[in-house]
Amino acid sequence: MPSPQHDRTTTRRDPIINVIGAGLAGSLLALLLAQQGRQVRVFERRPDPRLAAVERGRSINLALAARGIRALETAGVMPTIRPLLIEMRGRMIHEGDGQQSLVRYGQRPQEVIHSVSRAALNLALLEAADAFENVELRFDQACRGVDPATDTLQLRDTVSGEDYGLPLTPTIAADGAGSAVRQALAAAGRLQVREEPLAHDYKELTIPPGPDGRFALEPHALHIWPRGGYMLIALPNPDASFTCTLFLARDGATSFAALRSPADVDAFFRREFPDAVPLLGDPAAQYAAHPQSQLGTVYCDHWQAGGQVVLLGDAAHAIVPFHGQGMNCAFEDCIELARLIEIEADREQAFAEFQRRRQPNADAIARMALENYVEMRDTVREPRFLRQKQLALQLERRHPQRFIPRYSMVSFHPEIPYAEALRRGEVQQRILDALDGGGEATAPGPIDLAQADALVTRQLEALAPI
Repeated sequence: MPSPQHDRTTTRRDPIINVIGAGLAGSLLALLLAQQGRQVRVFERRPDPRLAAVERGRSINLALAARGIRALETAGVMPTIRPLLIEMRGRMIHEGDGQQSLVRYGQRPQEVIHSVSRAALNLALLEAADAFENVELRFDQACRGVDPATDTLQLRDTVSGEDYGLPLTPTIAADGAGSAVRQALAAAGRLQVREEPLAHDYKELTIPPGPDGRFALEPHALHIWPRGGYMLIALPNPDASFTCTLFLARDGATSFAALRSPADVDAFFRREFPDAVPLLGDPAAQYAAHPQSQLGTVYCDHWQAGGQVVLLGDAAHAIVPFHGQGMNCAFEDCIELARLIEIEADREQAFAEFQRRRQPNADAIARMALENYVEMRDTVREPRFLRQKQLALQLERRHPQRFIPRYSMVSFHPEIPYAEALRRGEVQQRILDALDGGGEATAPGPIDLAQADALVTRQLEALAPI
């Protein structure tokens, strides 16, 4: 819906801003720019999702956290989004023997994350952007490339097959991890890109509602079946189903490649996730029906080409999904870029400043997301991990302005940049290891609280009150 403080019509004579991609980031950015009174033209290669069937099987359920919520509040759309959310208070760990235990994310009632359907959220953001007369949404329009030398944006109408060109300047690429704009800029030598694929792939499955139409599992948790080198997770949906995702090595003794037949799949699930099998119904049939998809991290040395084009979100810095921050990070990008476009008359300077501010944070969350995969699939079960988590919460209660667990800084404290969360997290881990017997597996006995207070006070500077 239009923000009440902004007029629906164009009030500026600036060039039309092209946005490539009408996904989550592209839709939010179009909305923010429209609220500034700018003329925005959005190109999306897929059909209009409001008219077409939703693509399934390749979209891990999303976790909306404080950074994303702050961006949606800035855009004025949270009242529309809130009914789509399901609160998740912690990780529900499923052991091989069927035992379950909840490991809470934080220690305050508001320290939760929210499960949300990518499709439902995308529709809500598209509708909000489309409510502005200065936003034009063009679907079935594939970006074929960009040519900064001739200032040309190359497009194809996928229905008619017609190729055409438009002025490139200015264009914002929000076209995802496989960005056509990024590929074109790399081919033209305007940037260097490094793609680091994860050796693990994923498949989606579904736990339907129970016979009574209710959730078959605790709805207010992110369920994890951690098995060391691989895991199954499940996130709740408003229809009382759960979207499950199997993360597994691509090759090896225990891998997707090793599951060659329905019998292999059935045996694997019954051995590794026995309590999930009756909930899934027929895991082998679901496994066969969904594609095997890849994961990876994208790094670019440049996110922009002068004032002509800039990359945003996954197009600039795709990350693996194990911290639930890809969308939240992209939404922070949108807020930052829209703010810089509004205050900076020189577009080239605005694009360069956007990269300067955001790239260290994107690099930081990329690293933390990879580290969190190991935690989710393995260390979350270890006594040392659980012991140090409780110690971290105790230190946070004693020093709330100095010691905040890294997960909490990332998920619940948007005022702390990702890069700072990474830096402080490393200091805090050293403190935890020092107090916990140097990180040994066996507990060291009672914690010396005077020593703990001294370490925290000496090594962690106080943060400004929220």
